[in-house]
Amino acid sequence: MRMSFQHFNLTAPLIKALDELGFAQPTTIQEKAFNVIMSGKDVCGIAQTGTGKTLAYLLPCMRMINYAKDRFPQMLVLVPTRELVQQVVDMAKSLNRYRNLEIIGVYGGVNMKPQAAAVLNGADIIVATPGRLYDLILSGAMRTKNIKKLVIDEMDELLNLGFRPQLRNILDLLPGKRQNLLFSATITEEVEQLIDVYFTAPERIEAAPAGTPLDKIKQLAYEVPNFYTKINLLRLLLQQNADMTKVLVFVSVKRMADEVFENISAAFPEQFGVIHSNKEQNHRSQTVRSFHAGEYRGIIATDIVARGIDVSDVSHVINFDLPDTPEHYIHRIGRTGRADREGNAISFITPSAQPQREAIEALMKLEIPLMPLPEDLLISEQLTEDERPKENLKEIKLKLPKRENVGPAFHPKSAKNSKVNVRVSHKDKMMAKYGKKKTRGAKKR
Repeated sequence: MRMSFQHFNLTAPLIKALDELGFAQPTTIQEKAFNVIMSGKDVCGIAQTGTGKTLAYLLPCMRMINYAKDRFPQMLVLVPTRELVQQVVDMAKSLNRYRNLEIIGVYGGVNMKPQAAAVLNGADIIVATPGRLYDLILSGAMRTKNIKKLVIDEMDELLNLGFRPQLRNILDLLPGKRQNLLFSATITEEVEQLIDVYFTAPERIEAAPAGTPLDKIKQLAYEVPNFYTKINLLRLLLQQNADMTKVLVFVSVKRMADEVFENISAAFPEQFGVIHSNKEQNHRSQTVRSFHAGEYRGIIATDIVARGIDVSDVSHVINFDLPDTPEHYIHRIGRTGRADREGNAISFITPSAQPQREAIEALMKLEIPLMPLPEDLLISEQLTEDERPKENLKEIKLKLPKRENVGPAFHPKSAKNSKVNVRVSHKDKMMAKYGKKKTRGAKKR
């Protein structure tokens, strides 16, 4: 029999907030983590996107944190992206609606002064990206002396994004006596090294082995020859499937996101949004809000910013490009099939993406079923610059003729320039001029 949140050692305000949020039963990671975190032990949690890990660490930590008059931060949550900062802040504020904790999110890409002023004004929980947090610490706005709980969420992605130096610097500045909680989809060797240095006998909690696809997600794939055929296939699927109501389209790079958006928007005007790291924060936030509210049918996104998209009823995830890292595929498809709903994940696989497909299937220990291309799909012969075959022109080396009877590499000076300076005495000058000695006359007495 599944446990309910009523069995957790929670306060009445937290129970009431959970009821209003519609959460009745904990997920596997929430159930496994609660008592361990409440015991004060360090924790290393292996949990994928969609398993409810945000609530898994917020619930016990907020249960233990009490109001403090000095309002120096007691809990610090580090996440890789601005969107994920906002997601965690929103969830924490939802749990805090019947309490009086102060929760602040800080991240880069915006003016630091308002964030510094907010932190100086007092906060109990800080949710931050490492770069901005370290800047606030160096500026003196952020004081770390009261930090009792540190949460590092999406640790593998923090390292992938190059936050190693800031992460180590922050860990060195925190009080030695604290509880450390780490959550990651994969535990790499580098993650292990950080755990060995900064954690104290952490207890491992695993919701599902890394690479295990979620049971409620139906996966399938199409083999397509090129970019524009993928565009045609995406357009056709959207036209023929009315159940594709909330669609996340994943692409590999920012430039590709813009190209897909331009092509799809022509067929579905004002139905899609696009987000990537070059877009302004206000644009990204508004796009996610419109998607959440049902104003957009879909969003085209890169992996990094999509970490912060938390929409429970995503109907389909489309892998327009397969990711280079197999674990990212698991993250992507975990955006659908949430909250006991059925999910769908569709991948477009070009010939050059076959190695990624094989790596993903090896990680999952599962083959992605291949579907035949629709008969009415237009196969495009147009190629992008990257898809055009590169011409290997044979390098022709010219054989230079031998130089014969070649003189020295300088020219002799002309007669005028060949003169040699000779010092001539005054007496000789006079002799040459007058033909006799020339005297200055007798000295006057």
